[in-house]
Amino acid sequence: MFLIIVYGAVVVLIILGASLAVKIVSQKRLLDIHRYNLEALYLAEAGLDRGLVWLRDQASYPSGVNPILPSELQDVEMETGSFSVTIDPYDSNPSVYLKRYRIISTGVSYGIQRTLSLDIMIDTFARYAYFTNDEHFWIGWWKVPVWFKGGDHIQGPLHTNSHLHISEDPIFDGMVRTADNYIVYYHGGPPQDNPQFNGGLELGVDPIYLPSQLTTLKNAASSGGLYLTGDTTIVLKNDGTMEVTNAAKGWNNQVVPLPSNGAIFISGGNVYVEGTLKGRLSIGTDRDLVIKNNILYRDDPEDNPSSQDMLGLIAEGDVVVSKDAPYDLEIDASIMALGDSFIVEEWWKGPPKGTLKVLGGIIQKERGPVGTFNGATGEKLSGYTKDYVYDGRLREQNPPYYPATGDYIVVLWRENI
Repeated sequence: MFLIIVYGAVVVLIILGASLAVKIVSQKRLLDIHRYNLEALYLAEAGLDRGLVWLRDQASYPSGVNPILPSELQDVEMETGSFSVTIDPYDSNPSVYLKRYRIISTGVSYGIQRTLSLDIMIDTFARYAYFTNDEHFWIGWWKVPVWFKGGDHIQGPLHTNSHLHISEDPIFDGMVRTADNYIVYYHGGPPQDNPQFNGGLELGVDPIYLPSQLTTLKNAASSGGLYLTGDTTIVLKNDGTMEVTNAAKGWNNQVVPLPSNGAIFISGGNVYVEGTLKGRLSIGTDRDLVIKNNILYRDDPEDNPSSQDMLGLIAEGDVVVSKDAPYDLEIDASIMALGDSFIVEEWWKGPPKGTLKVLGGIIQKERGPVGTFNGATGEKLSGYTKDYVYDGRLREQNPPYYPATGDYIVVLWRENI
């Protein structure tokens, strides 16, 4: 009887041991599968990164609509597995300026696959609420810092290839990035200088370089747009037309429709702009662009985010607010000054002129002054107080043929199940 009990106990132990062994093996297999899944995901993410680097390294944006399989990105062996990458251009790319691509990456680890896709599009400078190469202004041989001060309010992304100058408590609602790793404060910092970086602050980032010419816009204006020579005045009309004065063309307040491709370029002359826009348009010049009066959208995107009105004002010289511009001026546009600055004419002369509202963005080589203030009291002495309002549509849209940064921005990340 005792032997039977012993044998029975042994059998039970053997069964329990076998069950435990099976459970351990099963759990290990589950852990292995989980690990391989993660490794396949990490490999796929590495492929996305390599695909984006490959696109950035190309001399020009890939054309056509056929999928691209870079040979150096196929079956790339890593320590934990491999990945392969496909670059898939959007079908709409041949007919649009702002091209988009889908990077598809499949990671494989011990037979387990994960596939990710990253939708990206060409980045343009229009995406910025505020951009400068240098936060100084040259007066003769004197390099003068230009300040953000109390009362200034910047919405949307800001980037400078130098550093900011801060007095009192300006407000920055978007992400602020500077290439220099410091900020200069008028009073040495808090508590008198207390800016609000509501969207975040990053110092010491990589610089982004401005182009020197408007080649793409100029070519578009020559083919399907409006190309003029000499000084030109454009008064935008809220019915989708404009009054154009140009001596070389023999036009005096000539009413013409907006060009079908939205591109206007003025060669060898300044262009003077005002009025209300219906439609999408970019106006460029190889000299200065002068703003004489309010420039408004007929359909205000602050009231209607689906507004189709959008304007680019771009100069290879300066973009200048005329000294005769009204008190409390509004400019609805993405403004770009490649030669020097966006600047108020006679900015040093009082009395103050109220608020300068820009609905869109300001991109300039050197920071241009729009007024002055008393450093001791903060009192405004001349020019305008800044109210720069970001047009949120510019995150994914741009005025026609607006200069690109040479980089891409991410539109969508997802896993392909």
